[in-house]
Amino acid sequence: MSPAVIAVCLAATSVLLAAGTLRQIMRHKKRCAMIPRPRRYANVRLSPLLMLPLMANDAALAKDPAAADAASLASARAAIKGLGETLKTQLVAAIEAGGPVAAVDVCHTIAPQIAKDQSRAHGVSIARTALRVRNTANAPDAFERRVLEDFVRQIEAGADPTKLEYAETVRDNGENVFRYMKAIPTAAEPCLTCHGSNLEPVLKAEILRLYPNDQATGFAPGSLRGAFTVKQKLE
Repeated sequence: MSPAVIAVCLAATSVLLAAGTLRQIMRHKKRCAMIPRPRRYANVRLSPLLMLPLMANDAALAKDPAAADAASLASARAAIKGLGETLKTQLVAAIEAGGPVAAVDVCHTIAPQIAKDQSRAHGVSIARTALRVRNTANAPDAFERRVLEDFVRQIEAGADPTKLEYAETVRDNGENVFRYMKAIPTAAEPCLTCHGSNLEPVLKAEILRLYPNDQATGFAPGSLRGAFTVKQKLE
């Protein structure tokens, strides 16, 4: 056989072998494509329709903080209005009936009960506090002191004390607690009668008898007398 014929035969053989190898590769690839692939659960994507029940459940369990605060704010303001108006009415009536000494007795005996009644009526805990208290039971906690001091700074900067208020939801012993404070400005009447600088001797003696550690005198009109303070636990 001539060298030319041998070369042609070798070339034809190479082509046939290559074609056979290619057919084998294609058959193997087709079989692999038929084998189910393992599921990758970490990358699973739910369709929007499947997500609807889950989204609805989350919405039912979630609580809207903004809505909760709005409701708490309304309750706090209503309780403060009830306490402030009722207490003022009682004080004015006491002064007209028995003078300033009778008003001190109202603050000492009746005011705490009015606060309890308003707390029950509005589902909150309401009290009064100040940087200079008459009743030591009304001394401010850290939160209240911070807000009161800020009220003082705002009044000194020209703010209207009748419009000062502050609200915040805080964590207290693992619970969400809504806290609200509204400033109490010192009015000429009837506040200065018992909280001014020139108290009648009989009145001053009665105040010291009931409140030996009294700090709540020497106020001027328009200064910060104290604040109403409200707490409400949020579910």
